[in-house]
Amino acid sequence: MSIAAAVVLFTGVFTVGEAAGQRKIKEILDRMDVHNKGLTTLRAKVTMVKTNSQLGESDTQAGTAIYAKGKTREPLVRIDWEKPAESLAVKDGQYVMFVPRQGIAYTGLTKNAGKEGKSSSALAFMNMSKAQLEANYTVVLLNEKATLSNGVMTWHLQLTPKTKTSYKTAEVWVDPDGMPNQTKIVEQNNDTTTVLLTSLEKNINLKTSNFEISLPKGTTVKKT
Repeated sequence: MSIAAAVVLFTGVFTVGEAAGQRKIKEILDRMDVHNKGLTTLRAKVTMVKTNSQLGESDTQAGTAIYAKGKTREPLVRIDWEKPAESLAVKDGQYVMFVPRQGIAYTGLTKNAGKEGKSSSALAFMNMSKAQLEANYTVVLLNEKATLSNGVMTWHLQLTPKTKTSYKTAEVWVDPDGMPNQTKIVEQNNDTTTVLLTSLEKNINLKTSNFEISLPKGTTVKKT
């Protein structure tokens, strides 16, 4: 994985054909809003699958992620991948992506990080308020009883941006607590990035220093 941005999705609106569907979507949004307000920190295992639609090939990465609400809108995020070893940290609108095998750390503003790095999309959804969700997306309820690979039952939503973005749609799998457990980003070329969070530990004690990457001496830092 190359340069990664921590926050990729922040809003959405809801329209479905039937009143019952609209009521169900409202219920899901309400639960997401309550969960968002009550969640301060999170630690979880993370699995990301990136699929090339033309080649029909997928790459999978696994690791751990931590999340904490920041003083501003953007949260603090850190993801440590195992194979290959890479670390992403986001704090105060800045990101650091360290690639040990290259001896390089990429740094810059999260808003300038480009379309790569959908790895933190699941974490970004946890930072959305209901008001933000009602602003920029058309949302459809795809499945009321979607079971994830780890056995968690969820509601499966599809979010289509109301204005032009780098991706066509986003999909979110939300559990009964209002927690987004899985997200899927579909790019304009139909490539996809799916991120699953498991082994969730909520509202644990985390320090700001947990979101800082200590770069070894001799690391080349490239600003992007």
